[in-house]
Amino acid sequence: MIEVQYREADLSDVPAMARIRALEWQTEIYWQDRIAGYMNNEHHPQQALEKRIIYVATITNNIIGFIAGHLTHRYNCDGELEWINVVQEYRGKGVSAGLLRVLSRWFITQNALMVCIDVDPENTTAQKFYRNHGAENLNKHWLYWKDISVVVKK
Repeated sequence: MIEVQYREADLSDVPAMARIRALEWQTEIYWQDRIAGYMNNEHHPQQALEKRIIYVATITNNIIGFIAGHLTHRYNCDGELEWINVVQEYRGKGVSAGLLRVLSRWFITQNALMVCIDVDPENTTAQKFYRNHGAENLNKHWLYWKDISVVVKK
């Protein structure tokens, strides 16, 4: 069993998070700017509020994944899961579920229980993951949790 630690990200973690994100889309420079801007409240997703957080998953101080979320009014949700990424070799080992639990606890402390996420309808792996953790359809591209606390109860 792998020993994963979860902690709040800081700006020194941005290059590692950008490398992970760039493995699937865009460049490291693009993601460095985007993630740092998100952390510094300079990049704002639609209807995002300023309160936001990023957590990283680490093994022996190496970042293997991260999750980001913020408060919002989009689709009448209280919160939005912005990004979640785990390096390929650690997928299917509970890292994503651990990240989702950590972010869910943060949403609960913010009294943000109704949380949404944009998920490509063709991404059956992501769709299954979120549904297995209690998410339901909001519309064709969005899923949501009526009460994100179901995630931490699993």
